[in-house]
Amino acid sequence: MKSGQAEIMETSKGIQKSGLMSRRIAILEFILRIVAFFNTIGSAILMGTTHETLPFFTQFIRFQAEYNDLPALTFFVVANAVVSGYLILSLTLAFVHIVKRKTQNTRILLIILDVAMLGLLTSGASSAAAIVYLAHNGNNKTNWFAICQQFNSFCERISGSLIGSFIAIFLLILLILLSAIALSRRH
Repeated sequence: MKSGQAEIMETSKGIQKSGLMSRRIAILEFILRIVAFFNTIGSAILMGTTHETLPFFTQFIRFQAEYNDLPALTFFVVANAVVSGYLILSLTLAFVHIVKRKTQNTRILLIILDVAMLGLLTSGASSAAAIVYLAHNGNNKTNWFAICQQFNSFCERISGSLIGSFIAIFLLILLILLSAIALSRRH
């Protein structure tokens, strides 16, 4: 009798530790989703409000640089906006993971959606990174000149928005790994 009770006690302690660890992972996931949201929405806003005008010879002839002049930067803004919207909506499921124990189906759903959003955000950030590279360095073989010497604030803002987006990519990877760890602890 005593050995059977000891086994039950050890099993219940293991379940309690597993439940506590799952709750901690769920809280960490919730916080990471909030931080990733602010990175993506900040990147979208920073890129979307980027605009610089330079005079050319006279006051009436001007050169302008805007994010929507280049489709890759427009895609970057849209991708960040979509991912930030997703992250806000996914906070409800992340909150459910904190409150409830049996959340295997919603964790699987979040992993699938997180991977899709990771792909979207990575493609948007990568396409914008190629344009930012050209803006900073140009390409002599194709006669594309570096514009960052003239449009300093434009280049600083688009580079800063890329940093926020790549931080969000890293956070999404962490979220996927944490969800997978939480799922593996349940079985």
